[in-house]
Amino acid sequence: MKAPIKKSNRTTHGNKQLKAVITEAAWAATRSKNTFYSARYHRLASRRGKKRALIAVGHSILKSVWHVLKEGCEYREPGAEYLIQRIGQKRKNYLKKELEALGYRVKISRDTPVPKTS
Repeated sequence: MKAPIKKSNRTTHGNKQLKAVITEAAWAATRSKNTFYSARYHRLASRRGKKRALIAVGHSILKSVWHVLKEGCEYREPGAEYLIQRIGQKRKNYLKKELEALGYRVKISRDTPVPKTS
């Protein structure tokens, strides 16, 4: 089996004015409380560093803007809890598949409801 190709993580010399605007918007988005982009920034910054996380958030904003302009749909903020819920669901599915691969039959159910934190 061949080793996977390692891609560069450098940004290219593109439109410098656009990059400046995107990073400025990303800084503003990361400073807002309880939003998707703020949660994304803080999750990435802990692993990759503040500047790389900022570029990643700017890229996410740019993709969202592109979808709004291209498809004409409205933007709905997923919220800060979106990432936590999505990661939790992926983990449940992964662990269920692992147990089923070992020959177990699995049914996921919650015994007690988890209280919502506000």
